Amino acid sequence: MSFIARRGLSTLIPPKIASPSGIGAAQDAARMERVVSFYEKLPRGPAPEVQPRGLFERYQARYFGKNPSPAPLAHLIGFMIVFGYAQNYYFHLRHHKNNAH
Repeated sequence: MSFIARRGLSTLIPPKIASPSGIGAAQDAARMERVVSFYEKLPRGPAPEVQPRGLFERYQARYFGKNPSPAPLAHLIGFMIVFGYAQNYYFHLRHHKNNAH
């Protein structure tokens, strides 16, 4: 394993706060107390779920979140039909509205 990968993994593992020699720092009590107080203030448990805010985020959370659904394919097909008809009407069908081809 490369040095960079080991360094990246080592930052994820908190130091042993039970003994000052475990963190490789000075062995005075004041520094140890700061380390302990820092780790006591960290939140415990899983992080709260982020609530979606915008239109796209709500759509993504609903159809691509925990229970993925094939509904976006139906939405895409419906959008393409509506957009295609609107384009066809604008460029071709509106010219033939009142008289035959």
